Amino acid sequence: MICAFAVSFLASFFLTKYGIGFLKKKRMGQMILEIGPEWHKKKEGTPTMGGIFFIGAFVLSFLTCLLPRLLLDTTFDFVPLVVFAFVLMNAATGFVDDYVKFMKHQNKGLTALQKLVFQFGSAALFLVGMHFCGAIDTVLRLPFGLGAWDMGVFYYLFALVFIVLVVNAVNLTDGLDGLAASSVGAYLTFVVAFAASFARGTVAVSVVGGLIGFLCFNRHPAKIFMGDTGSLFLGAVISSLAVWADMDLLLVLGGFVFLFEALSVVLQVGYFKLTHGKRLFKMAPFHHHLEKCGLSENQIVTIFVLVTVLGCSVAAFAF
Repeated sequence: MICAFAVSFLASFFLTKYGIGFLKKKRMGQMILEIGPEWHKKKEGTPTMGGIFFIGAFVLSFLTCLLPRLLLDTTFDFVPLVVFAFVLMNAATGFVDDYVKFMKHQNKGLTALQKLVFQFGSAALFLVGMHFCGAIDTVLRLPFGLGAWDMGVFYYLFALVFIVLVVNAVNLTDGLDGLAASSVGAYLTFVVAFAASFARGTVAVSVVGGLIGFLCFNRHPAKIFMGDTGSLFLGAVISSLAVWADMDLLLVLGGFVFLFEALSVVLQVGYFKLTHGKRLFKMAPFHHHLEKCGLSENQIVTIFVLVTVLGCSVAAFAF
């Protein structure tokens, strides 16, 4: 696992360092929405799609540090390969979305329906693969000693919606320099401690290493953005690990900031329609509301990381 972290960190750092220049030459710059905070306009033109670099680092780490271990086992475990395929499918969806934005020279790529079709399709394939590998059951662990709930076949419907929700929640969190990378990194560090499996721990630590290498350039003021390529990949990582490790509800506590970001958008839209034009927050997702309240990007990132650490601490006690 130490080897996986080191390989991922070094690969991510150097791929990002030299990849920034490549993306600039290709003019793969971020377009800023007019409805966004006005001070974000200065970020326009910053290279995006940077997620390909820490994803590439993760792939290298997986192939060099985890796959050989799996091949040496007398009983080959296909589950990590199912997870590997799932997270890359989501990365591919994000890559297509980012590429369409680049081709159209605007901030709108795939339609919401197109994204959902890809996301639900990949999540369904993931659950089918996990089922046939015998890696999941229909029992949902409940927090605070409340036992477990056998949901039967309805668990698969719950897991399907849960995965897509988490993937999109992380995507919404990626709105400030270093916000998504720092928050996901903090959560996955907790997952490493609770993974209870070499394979799960190696997947988590490989992503953490890649994120730290990427954050060297993504922290404020960011020299590169991860794009949907990176954020959809990260959402797929934490949701698939939660299902794989039977930690679905643990993610609700440890990953509270991601789910609240998605909830803030739902509340904002719902309140706007019910009140015929009034807003619950100054802007949604919630991190933009905090910006409008006068907090700096670094302060918001710090708050999100601290809340994630607190949520993970509560989750450790609850489970």
